[in-house]
Amino acid sequence: MTHRPFSMRRRDALRAAFGAAAATGLATLSPSSSRADAAPPKFLVVVGATGGASIIDSFLAVRHSECPNYQTVNCFPDEQVISFPGSPLRAVDLAGPSAGAFPFPFAANQSNFVRKHRGEMLVVTMTHSSVNHLVGQKRAITGNNAWRGRTLQECVALAHGRGAPVPNVNMAGLGFAERGLDDTLPNACYAESVSHADLWPFGLSGSKGVKGAPEPELVRQARALRDEGLDPASAFSRTFGRSPRLELWRRQRLAAADFEARALIDKLMLRSDDPSTSPLSAFGLGSAPELAMLRQALPKIDLDPLEAQAALSFLLLKHRVAVTTTIWPTDRVILDGTSALLNPPLAFDNSHNFHRPMQAIVWDRTLRVIDRLIDLLKAEPFDATSGQSLWDHTLIYVATEFGRSKSRLGGSVEFGTGHDLNNGVLLISPLLKGDRVLGGIDRATGRTYGFDPTTGAPDPGRETTEADVFAGILDVLQVDTTGSGLPSAPPFRKGA
Repeated sequence: MTHRPFSMRRRDALRAAFGAAAATGLATLSPSSSRADAAPPKFLVVVGATGGASIIDSFLAVRHSECPNYQTVNCFPDEQVISFPGSPLRAVDLAGPSAGAFPFPFAANQSNFVRKHRGEMLVVTMTHSSVNHLVGQKRAITGNNAWRGRTLQECVALAHGRGAPVPNVNMAGLGFAERGLDDTLPNACYAESVSHADLWPFGLSGSKGVKGAPEPELVRQARALRDEGLDPASAFSRTFGRSPRLELWRRQRLAAADFEARALIDKLMLRSDDPSTSPLSAFGLGSAPELAMLRQALPKIDLDPLEAQAALSFLLLKHRVAVTTTIWPTDRVILDGTSALLNPPLAFDNSHNFHRPMQAIVWDRTLRVIDRLIDLLKAEPFDATSGQSLWDHTLIYVATEFGRSKSRLGGSVEFGTGHDLNNGVLLISPLLKGDRVLGGIDRATGRTYGFDPTTGAPDPGRETTEADVFAGILDVLQVDTTGSGLPSAPPFRKGA
């Protein structure tokens, strides 16, 4: 099906936005307790590559001429694998007359991305611990409960989220959207779940956009009367006034007023003012000032949820609303009109039926959106004095729950694959030791192997774990892990 713009009344949008928030208890709407120092914050964007994004169908692809078993191993004709001078990274450019069962031609390109960004790319081989989607996804962001079950996003929100009204925003689903197990963290560290990037901003004001609403000063006075007079005097408050849940609700109401003071409904609005679909001006609303620039960089915002999520991620980081965001390609089919498959059903997991075109299409879509998000972050100054960009302080983690099986029959290009623990992940950041592979690949089998966690040297006898990757990301983002028991991770960070 196709994701289309639609007409919506302001009050309906508020119900949709607040309904999703209520399901999670609005757990992140209180201010964050965070770093004790004033070090510049670091930002994390997690891309949930759901369904098993295969590293040997991308940056560690194997050529037929390199594989003695090329008829039975998932490898490619030599001309389809692109190498880069002095680099261990590779890319696969693939085109075909049909996208599996979908009668649409496709052309997928990875080489442009690697050519442009390889200096900041780090591929880390990994052996996952589960081939279950939800379990594997959650372990990809908790390091298999490497540090009291906290997610990477919660750790970054705790370390760098001071002053951010919603430090951890999660727009993904399934296991990538789950919170961690550590209940001792401040509420603001847990993810605020956002199901629709273009609708969520409607819920960031209690009165703006409502026709006939009282003036803001009158709203402020009414709230003060409620908070300071009516509520404390009520029988309910006298009975339950010391309830932790009621106290959380009071803090959340204060946070909602903070959203209004920051004008977030205006700064984060991804919808255009259109009388037929979203008549913003008729309700006293406007689009984000950066919307024209965002639509130029991400022209499918109204069609592709991943582009809308990337656009909102940029605005959230730019305005310091959040320090970590999570996005994903979704697991549902999206058609671009009647001529192209934008996202197959189940994303990478449609590889069960049509491995090669599905991997190519979803990798192409994922890398294209990441490339444009990076360009936006590079163009945005980090501050007024350092000369650095927002990108100079950001890391993107392309996470997946597992890999895909490596075998095929008779050199076929039409084959299906199952889930496999063996794989690797992609990290992109100027903070990394880039243009590198941590680990390696046995080209006779297509299986990856690990590396020495101290030196980074390839080690065919070692398997890299989720905890290794978890520790490496936190080290790069300068998160204090004292007392966590996490392994050392010097091979990841530039200058370490």
